[in-house]
Amino acid sequence: MRWDVRSVGRAAWAALRGPGRERDLLVQSLKAAAAALLAWLLAQVWLGDPMALMAPWVALVLVQATVYSSLMQAARQFTAICVGALVASGAQAVTGDTTGALALSVPVLVLLSNWRRFGDQGIYAATTAVFTIATGTVSGAAVGHRLGQAALGAVVGVAVNALVLPPVHLRDVRENLAALAREAGEVLHTVAGDLREGEWDAGTASGWLDSSARLQSRVEALRSARGWSRESLWLTSGVLRALHRAPTEALPPEEQDERFGRVTGHVTSLTRTLAVAADEDRTPAAPDAAMLSRYAELLELFGDACRAEGDRLLNGGPRTDVLRDERTEAVLRELHGKLQEGMRDAGRDAAHTAVLGTLILQAENLWADLDGGARVR
Repeated sequence: MRWDVRSVGRAAWAALRGPGRERDLLVQSLKAAAAALLAWLLAQVWLGDPMALMAPWVALVLVQATVYSSLMQAARQFTAICVGALVASGAQAVTGDTTGALALSVPVLVLLSNWRRFGDQGIYAATTAVFTIATGTVSGAAVGHRLGQAALGAVVGVAVNALVLPPVHLRDVRENLAALAREAGEVLHTVAGDLREGEWDAGTASGWLDSSARLQSRVEALRSARGWSRESLWLTSGVLRALHRAPTEALPPEEQDERFGRVTGHVTSLTRTLAVAADEDRTPAAPDAAMLSRYAELLELFGDACRAEGDRLLNGGPRTDVLRDERTEAVLRELHGKLQEGMRDAGRDAAHTAVLGTLILQAENLWADLDGGARVR
């Protein structure tokens, strides 16, 4: 309970401190509450409906994460509500009894709610039927009145979401991409540190594999954020775009997603190679300590480049090619040359040569992607 209270406190402080996910969540929640209240006032005060429940109910759930999803959900939910009201009215007319109407209509509507065209709004067909039958509003005029309330709630919910601080998700892409770059750097530094110490085994390699698996999860989160960002820009152009609360700087290009997706793949590949070398039951053997120490230096430089790129993405500064600094590039080429010499010196020792050659290949791939496609000689 104490942990939950602290989490709520941290989230509240983050929402007050500045833009972020917590403030976005707060704004969307307040918008949903405001939409429900506005729909209630319109239905009860303006239209004089003493049971104005349907309008605020629909308005509340249609303040979605994007304007486009609000429109899509409005269409699906309104269709589901219409189906529920009509089926409930028919069941009541056939049975003439509340219990019988519920028994006849609800099973059919619950089954129908699984239809993929309804998305996650299908259940509203069944709940609308229960509400309609339980309140006794099954006449043609009453059903039409309820459908009108649902339409009013849908209009209010979509309008509030689109016109009042319309949600535009630009920040999540930048934050996820920056986090991916930084975490890739952390994994590279961890592997480099363990290799430098020389006391690593299959257990250590398993930890590296777990870390690289978490990088893959971050790649999936980035793809999801990119999709939300793209969708949030639909139907929010012109005046609506000027009202959004998200940062206005341009998104990182999608090429950056692909680039760090490849970097993640290279990191995963080299950790798998080292895990194979650490397995005593496998033929490939790890290179000697001197070669691994040089390789660790190479990974540290790549890790520094990933961290720098992550900081730049998060803070919005100009791109700095860390690996193109003259001193850093000279060190990289020297280490790369020594590793190639070591592979040649290994000669006919296929067990060591196979692992070292694979590690060098992954390092070259990392270098090319982190240095903007630079050719490694």
